[in-house]
Amino acid sequence: MRTRVHGWRWRQNPLRRRSDMVEAWIALAVAVLLGLGAPLVGSVAGLWAHGQARAVATAERAERHRVRAVVVGNTPEQLPSVQGGDPEHAYQADVRWTEPGKGTRTALARVPAGTRGGDTVDVWFDRQGHGVAPPPDEIAVWQHTVTVGLCGAGGAAAVVLVGHGLVRRVALRHRLAEWEQEWARTGPDWTRGRA
Repeated sequence: MRTRVHGWRWRQNPLRRRSDMVEAWIALAVAVLLGLGAPLVGSVAGLWAHGQARAVATAERAERHRVRAVVVGNTPEQLPSVQGGDPEHAYQADVRWTEPGKGTRTALARVPAGTRGGDTVDVWFDRQGHGVAPPPDEIAVWQHTVTVGLCGAGGAAAVVLVGHGLVRRVALRHRLAEWEQEWARTGPDWTRGRA
């Protein structure tokens, strides 16, 4: 029956090699990096992404304006297969609205799927009058923040684990070389009686 001795690399014993100590310290460093470093990297990346996404959302809100308009153009009977008929996707249709002091205007804008001629919808335009998507709301900003944070933490963890795998491979080669050197010293004593 085998018994496993925990922490044997840390204890003083004649079988412990220098490479065993190095590997024990590296395992400790990997545990700390995975436990503290990866979440820290994810948090920093998420905070940076949150600031960037809020700045983009604020800039897009400043340069875009919402108009309440009536759909006047023909709307497609069936959505393109790429969108799969999802009601959340938008498509282009002609809309008409009245601006105070400028009269009635008509333009091509993005309208929600399932909109029919005569329906009243909210559409967004940029400063040049082109139909654009609405600016990101707070939910989209937080989704972006969480996604970037998770990717940052996952990437940091992957780098740590790949680095640990490479170090372990080098340590194994070094340990095998140490064993070969020791066998070259002790091997003749073991095989002398048999020859």
